[in-house]
Amino acid sequence: MTSCLPGSRKGRFATLFAGLLLAFSLVAMDHAEARRGGSFGSRGTRTFQSAPPTRTAPSPTAPVERSMTPNTGVNSAARQPQAGLQRPGFMSGFGGTMMRGLLLGGLIGLLMGQGLGGLAGMFGFLLQAVLIGGAIMLAIRFFRSQSSRGTAPAFAGGGNAQASRFENRAATARENRTGSFTLPGFGGGSSAGSSGPESEDFAPDQKDLDAFQQLLTDVQEAFGREDHAALRRAVTPEMVSYLSEELAENAQRGLRNEVTDIALLQADIAESWREDDRDYATAALRYESRDVKRDRATGKLVEGDEDHPTETTELWTFTRQNGSSWKLSAIQQA
Repeated sequence: MTSCLPGSRKGRFATLFAGLLLAFSLVAMDHAEARRGGSFGSRGTRTFQSAPPTRTAPSPTAPVERSMTPNTGVNSAARQPQAGLQRPGFMSGFGGTMMRGLLLGGLIGLLMGQGLGGLAGMFGFLLQAVLIGGAIMLAIRFFRSQSSRGTAPAFAGGGNAQASRFENRAATARENRTGSFTLPGFGGGSSAGSSGPESEDFAPDQKDLDAFQQLLTDVQEAFGREDHAALRRAVTPEMVSYLSEELAENAQRGLRNEVTDIALLQADIAESWREDDRDYATAALRYESRDVKRDRATGKLVEGDEDHPTETTELWTFTRQNGSSWKLSAIQQA
């Protein structure tokens, strides 16, 4: 009996260590945070909503990650969940809390001398809880699908009609304009979007589309030149702070980010709306550019390919107040 005791202790400690590792890994996954950067800026009351997909950006785009607009919860609840977006898993909600509690309970049973029997009983109870929870979730989904069949979104037909009218208007404007700078492939998106709280949809004209394309070039070139005055003329104060922060980080690393040869390949409007005296328009832009980083002192290439342009697809939101000039207010990675 005495000779078996060390082995029994080793087995118990090995089981305890494995259980603690699993429990702490679950806690770590539950509180993991998204990487800073990516999508930033403000889109009015739609800042924390996903922009509708378009021909240029067919996949659902994640909402803005960094913004000075307060997230009151109204913005994210105003729109129905987009198809294809991931919903929180069972482990990230009540199920995760319950499972961690049961694991810790089983570990306490081990420490109190109940051995592996307590841990096995805990897993048996956990299996029963999962089966019951799964049955409840299936029932809820069944009744929800039955109730949603009879009520279609009121804005579905209107949104497609508006996108069609805008596409025809943009095409007519391009045909009538001679010698002007137009946007290749710029037309209505696959969805014009739904009206958010205290907002109404409107259709940008060809003059607005030309302004969006010009801002794409102006903002990129000003950023590459580190021209803060030009950035203040082209973007909102919030966007100036984000872009200036990135320029400062490059300077601290001894780098300069050069962006040249910007060429728009395809673009369309995801949604456009008006809030009080301010207009907003979110455009999906697919463009190419030569985007490289050089050593500030020597000019040596550090990152990027200066011989071949790179292709990028992003969602840019533009805003104007009381009919003034458009400015860039948000960038989202598509």
